[in-house]
Amino acid sequence: MAQTEPVVNAVKRPSLIRRVWSWIWRKKWWIIIIVIAAVGAHLIWGGAKKAAKQEYSTVEIIRGDMRQIVSATGEIQPVNTVNVGSQVSGTIDAIYVDYNSKVKKGDILLTIEPSVLEAQVREAEAALSSAKSKRNYAKSEYERNKMLYASDFISRAEKEQSQTTYEQAEQEVVRMQSQYERAKTNLGYATISSPVDGTVISRKVDVGQTVAASFQTPDLFEIAEDLSKMQIETSVSEADIGVVKEGQRVTFTVDAYPTKTFEGRVHQIRLSPTTTSNVVVYTVVIEVDNSDLSLMPGMTAFVTIIVDERFNTFKVQNSAFLVRNFDNFGVETNGATPATHLAIMRDGKITFVEYTKGLVGATETEIVSDNIAEGDKVVVGKFGASAKKSGGNGRPGGAPGSGGGRPPM
Repeated sequence: MAQTEPVVNAVKRPSLIRRVWSWIWRKKWWIIIIVIAAVGAHLIWGGAKKAAKQEYSTVEIIRGDMRQIVSATGEIQPVNTVNVGSQVSGTIDAIYVDYNSKVKKGDILLTIEPSVLEAQVREAEAALSSAKSKRNYAKSEYERNKMLYASDFISRAEKEQSQTTYEQAEQEVVRMQSQYERAKTNLGYATISSPVDGTVISRKVDVGQTVAASFQTPDLFEIAEDLSKMQIETSVSEADIGVVKEGQRVTFTVDAYPTKTFEGRVHQIRLSPTTTSNVVVYTVVIEVDNSDLSLMPGMTAFVTIIVDERFNTFKVQNSAFLVRNFDNFGVETNGATPATHLAIMRDGKITFVEYTKGLVGATETEIVSDNIAEGDKVVVGKFGASAKKSGGNGRPGGAPGSGGGRPPM
């Protein structure tokens, strides 16, 4: 039995295959008909749905946040900077502060060698003493002449001459007194003191250097009053200045901290314009809190002025507004135009929905309408339609502060 069993299995297996094949052969026409029907149904209904889906080009409406911004660059500077100079000439004798020194109002910054100024004081003092002596003599002469004139020993002209001499001597004393006081004041200017509380951010002289204050006041130090409060002066073009207002929130970055974003506020919009390369720009001052002293004077700030914001709003790509007319959509418009209506694809049909534009960004635009929902698709064209009929070139115009184009209405 062990030797004949493989032979029996070999005989049964071809017999089963032949029976299955025989059944298929007898039913072949029904099988062929069923396959053809299935293929035809797919081509008729499935292909039609696919064709219908691909007949129009659409853009989906989504929910999200939007911002309208103005971009600019500027230099970070202290709010108030004082340049300390010298009113007298001379050689610098000593310097008591350096870069980054903290100073209080009245602290001595440097001294100028005072010998020349002291000599001027002594000279003025001597001149004042001489003038006083002449004044005293003229006064005595006048008093004596008054008594002589009263006794008719001298003429009136002699009395008046002595009076005039006395008055001139009195004025000379006043003049010499002012020169003496000026010389003492100049001697006091040899000691340069800080006019404010602050930090020395620049020192422009060294010991032994000669200061010449004959024609203009030389700058010796630059002192920033309060480095915890900084400001940024940016230039905004006339195309964007109309949407910038005082109090608007500002974000900015600096190269020193590439992963950190700082914040500020628009403090002032200066009305004085400047023209650079035929572009009119206005200076916008942004106030910045620098309590941690991380920002330093002179840093370049890349500023973003936030003009307006929208949160969780309906928005769509700007390409949805490139349609110039609905003539080639093949549906009744009932007076709808792309300026006031969007063509929405719903359940395989086009519905015209009235809308208005909200914020316009570089790539997206806010849609304000009560008849749209998230996931709606805006029809922007029909495949195979003439470009002349279905829409123009769609050249965008500028959106204030968006950095990109505003789609045509």
